[in-house]
Amino acid sequence: DVLSLPAAAAPELGCSALAILVLCLTYLFSLLGTDSGSLQTAKHAALLKTLNSNLAALEEKFGQDPQWNELRSLRAEVRDQAAWLESSTDVTWSFTCQVLLLLLSLKKCMILLAAAYHPAKPNPRTAEAAPALSPDTLSISQQKTVQSALQFVITLGLCPYLLPGVGIPLKHRTEFSAVIQDVVSPNAAPSTLHRLYASCTALLQIAQHPSLGSLILTRHLGDLIAGLCQLGFCPTKGKGEQGLTEEQRTHCREALKSVLDRVYQPLVVRELLVLQGGSKQFPGQEVKQPLAQAPAWLRRLCGQLLSERLMRPNGVQAVVRGIMEGAGTGGSGAEAAAADWRKCDMVARILASCPHQSLSLEDYYQQVCPQILDLLHIQEKLTTHQFQRVATMALLTMARESPQLAVKYLLHPMLAPLLQCWDMAEVAMEDLPAGTVLVKEAELSRCVEDVFKVYVVGNEPSDVLLESLQPALGVIFSLYCFTKQNVSHLRSPCQEILLWVLEKSEREVALSMLEGFAGLGRTMQFLHPLCQFQIAGGGGAMITVKETISDEEEALYQKVSSEQWQMEQLVDLLTHCQKSGLAGDFFICCLKVRSHSLLDESGSDAVPLSCESQVELEQYHSQHFVGQKKKLLVLQLVAMLCERVSDTMFTDIVQVVEFVAVTLQRACASLAQGPEGTVEAQTLSMSMGLVAAMLGGAVQLKSGDFAYLKQLVPLLEEISRIHPEPVIQELAADLRITICTHGAFSTQTVGTAAHSTLGKRIGSSRSGGQTHGNPTESPEDKTAGFRLGPPQSNENCTAHSPQQLQELLLSAYDPEIPVRAAALRGLSRLIEQRDPDGLKAQEKLLKVFLENMEHGDSFVYLSAIQGVALLSDVYPEQILPCLLAQYGCASPDTRGPQTAETRMKVGEVLMRVTRALGDMSSQYRAPLIHAFLRGARDLDSTLRASSLSNLGELCQRLHFQLGSVVQEVTSCLTAIVKTDSEAEVRRAAVHVVVVLLRGLSEKATEVLRDVLRDLYRLLKSVVVSDRDEVTVLHAQLALEELDDIMRRFLFPPQTLEKKLVVLP
Repeated sequence: DVLSLPAAAAPELGCSALAILVLCLTYLFSLLGTDSGSLQTAKHAALLKTLNSNLAALEEKFGQDPQWNELRSLRAEVRDQAAWLESSTDVTWSFTCQVLLLLLSLKKCMILLAAAYHPAKPNPRTAEAAPALSPDTLSISQQKTVQSALQFVITLGLCPYLLPGVGIPLKHRTEFSAVIQDVVSPNAAPSTLHRLYASCTALLQIAQHPSLGSLILTRHLGDLIAGLCQLGFCPTKGKGEQGLTEEQRTHCREALKSVLDRVYQPLVVRELLVLQGGSKQFPGQEVKQPLAQAPAWLRRLCGQLLSERLMRPNGVQAVVRGIMEGAGTGGSGAEAAAADWRKCDMVARILASCPHQSLSLEDYYQQVCPQILDLLHIQEKLTTHQFQRVATMALLTMARESPQLAVKYLLHPMLAPLLQCWDMAEVAMEDLPAGTVLVKEAELSRCVEDVFKVYVVGNEPSDVLLESLQPALGVIFSLYCFTKQNVSHLRSPCQEILLWVLEKSEREVALSMLEGFAGLGRTMQFLHPLCQFQIAGGGGAMITVKETISDEEEALYQKVSSEQWQMEQLVDLLTHCQKSGLAGDFFICCLKVRSHSLLDESGSDAVPLSCESQVELEQYHSQHFVGQKKKLLVLQLVAMLCERVSDTMFTDIVQVVEFVAVTLQRACASLAQGPEGTVEAQTLSMSMGLVAAMLGGAVQLKSGDFAYLKQLVPLLEEISRIHPEPVIQELAADLRITICTHGAFSTQTVGTAAHSTLGKRIGSSRSGGQTHGNPTESPEDKTAGFRLGPPQSNENCTAHSPQQLQELLLSAYDPEIPVRAAALRGLSRLIEQRDPDGLKAQEKLLKVFLENMEHGDSFVYLSAIQGVALLSDVYPEQILPCLLAQYGCASPDTRGPQTAETRMKVGEVLMRVTRALGDMSSQYRAPLIHAFLRGARDLDSTLRASSLSNLGELCQRLHFQLGSVVQEVTSCLTAIVKTDSEAEVRRAAVHVVVVLLRGLSEKATEVLRDVLRDLYRLLKSVVVSDRDEVTVLHAQLALEELDDIMRRFLFPPQTLEKKLVVLP
C-alpha cells in the first residue's frame, strides 16, 4: 500500500527532509561502524548496549532539535499507517522497526518531491545543457547509507526468523551475522512469524519506489523471496500456534508472484535454484560447511516456480542464463571445460524434462522448442558457445526421448527455409514475378548454420536425425554446388554437413544418396525447378523465383551445364571420403550399374512389336532416352573418378576384389554375346594382372583375405572355359588354383603376370620391341602383357645404358598411347638430367619428338612438345633453326608442307624455348619475329591467330630490345585489323597490343614512342567501326591500359623526400 500525503506538503518538507532522513540513518549506525573489522569485534553485550544508545540518541534528537519537527510528524504518520510494526522488548527488533520507519519515511518523502517537481522548459535559444536532476535523486553517499540500512534490516529483522533450510543461514555469511543470530530474542513479543511478516511487508512497500526498489531487489532478492515463500507456503503445524491469517498468507503469495514477475528473470532463476538445492547447485565448488537441506515443501515450490519461469515467453533463455551465469566454475584447462560441459548437460536435461503443471508433453514442446532454436542464434561474445552447446544438447536429448515431437517442433522448423520452395503450391509460385525473394539471405544462412551446429558439432548420428535430414539433402547439395561457383561463407558448412551425413549413414544408404546426387538412383529432391540460388550482399545466398527461358536450346544448355557442374562437385566431394572407402565403394557401384546396362543392351535398339499404339511407342522412347542418359552419366562418373581419385581409390582388399569381380563379370557377359573387343580385352588383362599382382606379393594377404578372393573362382573358371585365347585360359586356371590353395601352389605364369603388372619388365608386348615378334616366345612371356598400366620404369627410372635408351626410343613408336607417352616423358627426363647417352643422340631424339608431335592424341604430342623444348634449351643454336624451318616450311630438309596443326605445335615449342632462354632470347629476336610475321600472313586463319599470339608474348619479353622492328610489327597489326575478314584473327591482333602495353607498362612511352600515336588511332578505329564485340572489348582494354600509362607519365606520383647532402 502506497502511503499518501497531499502534494501541498511537499514544499514544506523540501530537499532538507531527504537529507535529514539519511542523517537519521547515519545516526543509528554511527557507533556500530560500517567496516567489517569493527563489526566482527563486537560482542553480545556491547552490541545490545550500542543499539540502545543509538535509539535513545535518535529519540533525543527528534525531541530537542526544532529542525526535525516536520520529520517527526512525517514519521508519526508513517507509524500510524504501519500498524504491523509492533513494539517489543527485544532491542534488535526495536532497532529494526526504527530503521524500517525511517526507510518508509524516506520513500514517502521521495515520492512527494518527485510529484512536486516541474522542470522548466528548455530555451531553444540557449546552448544545450544536461537536464537538472530530480530532487528525489539520491547521491552516492546517500545510496551507501541506505544500503547499510537495508543490510541491517535483512540481518536483524528477516534472516533470524527463517526456518532451517530456508535461505542461507546467518552463520554462513559473516562473523557479525553469526553474532546477530545469538543476540536476537525470538521468544519476546511479537512472534517470529509476525516479525518476518512485518519486515517483508515493509521491504515490499519500500521497493515500490524505483530507486529504492533497485537497491533491495538487486542485493537482497534471495532473502526476500525466502521470507515470502515461508510466509505464504509453509504448512502450519497446529491450530494452537499463533500464526498468520489466511488473508495475510494470500497477500504474501501475491506479493511473491509480483516480485518474481518484476525482477530480471535470470536473477530470479538463480535465487530459486539456491533456495531449492543449496550447495548442489554449484558444480565443482568446494563448500566449507554443508548447508541444511531445504524442506520438501520448499523444494516442490521452487521447482514449480522454476517451471513457471520456463513456460513464460523467453523463459528458456532466462533459465539458461540464470544457471550458466549464476553457478560459475573455478579452475582452468580441462577441469573448467569439464565443469562447463556438465553444466550444459544439466541445463539440457532440465529443458528436455516436461514439468508437471504443463497440460501435456506436446503442449510443452510447442512452447519451449521455438525458444530452444532461438538459443542457437544468440550472438554474444562471452556466452555464444555455451548457449549453442545447451541448445544442441537439449535438441539431441529431446530427439532421443520424444522423436516424433522433436521432429515436429524442432527439426522441421529448423529445416523449413530449405524446404520452403517445395511446400509452396505450384500455381502460387508460377504467379510470382521473376526475381521474387522466397528465402532471404539471413534465413538461409541461419538455417545452414543451425544444421551444422546440431548435426555436425552435436555429432550424434541417431536414426531420427539422419532421417529428418533426408528431404533437405538435395537442396543442401545444390547450395554446395552453387557456393563452389563463387566465394561464400556457406560453402564450408554445406560441405561438412554432406560429409557428415555420408560418413555417419549406413554404407548402403550413403551409396543411395550418392546415386541420388548423380541422378542414377532414387529421385533426390533438389531445389525446385522454378527457383534458383542467387548471390546475396552479405556473402551468402538467397532463393528467388527463376526467370522463364523461352529459348529451348538455351534452357537445354543451362540444364546440361548445371548437371555437369553438379557431377564435378560430387566427385570433388568424394575426394574427401577416400579414407573411409566410400569413394571406392561408389566407384564399384557405378561399375555394377554399367555392367547391368551392358547386359540389357542386347536387342534394346529395336522397337518391340508390342508397341502398337502411339502412346506405347512414346513411352518406349521415353524409357529408352532415360536409359541412355543413365549410361552416359555412369560413363562420365567413372571417367571423373578415375581422373580425380584413382591414386587412392581402394582402401582395402575387399574393394579390390569387388572391382575385379565386376570387371570379370562384364568380360564374361561380353564373351557370351560375341567376339571380345579391344576395350574388353584391356580391362580383362588389367583385372587378371591385378589378381596376379596381389597373389604375387604386391600386398600382404592374410588368411581371411582368401575368403573374399574365393568369390572370383567361379568367374575365373568360366573365363578359362569360354575365352578363345589359350594364354588367357591358362592364366585364369592358374589364378583359380592359386586362390583355392591359399597361395600354396603358384605357377610361373602367375608370377610373370604379377611382375609385368607391377612394371618390373620393359618392352614386352610392344610393337617395336625385340620380344614381341619372336616366334619362339613362350606362353609365360606372352602373359607378361597383362599389366595394370604403363610400365613405371619409363617414368621413374633414369636410363644409364645404351640398351635402355634404345628401348625407350623403340617404345616411343608403340601403338599403345600410354606406353608411347611414358617413353617420351622418359626421354625428356634424360635430357633434363643431362644424361650423356641421351645428349649424344640429340638428332635421334629431335626426330622422335618431331614425329610424335604429329600424333593426334594430346597425351602424346604434349609430351613431345615438352621434350623438344628441353632439347632446345640445351642446344638452342642447333635446334632453333630446325624448328624455325619447321614452322615456316622453308628448309629443303623438310618433308613437304606441314599441316597448320603441326606448325602451331612447333610455335608452342618456340614460345617455351623463349621462356626458358629468358634474356638470351634477344639473340634470336630477328628470326623469331620474322617467322611469326610470316605466319600472320598464312592462308589458315587459325595459324594466323596463333602466330599473332606468339608475336605478342615475344614482344612483351623483349622490352627495349624490340628496336626498329617495332615499326614492322605495328604495320602488320594495322593491316590485319583493317583487312582480315576473320574475327578470330582481328581479336588476336588487338590482343597483341593489349599484351604489349601491359608488359611494357611505363616503358611503353620510350619503346613505342614512334608508333604510339598509330596504335592509338588503330584502337579508336576498332572501337568505332569493328563489328565483332570481342575485338571491340580488347580494343577498349588496350585504350584503358594506354590511358593509365599516359596518366602516370604526365602526372607522376609525388613522393615527399628530403635530400640530405653531407658537405666535405
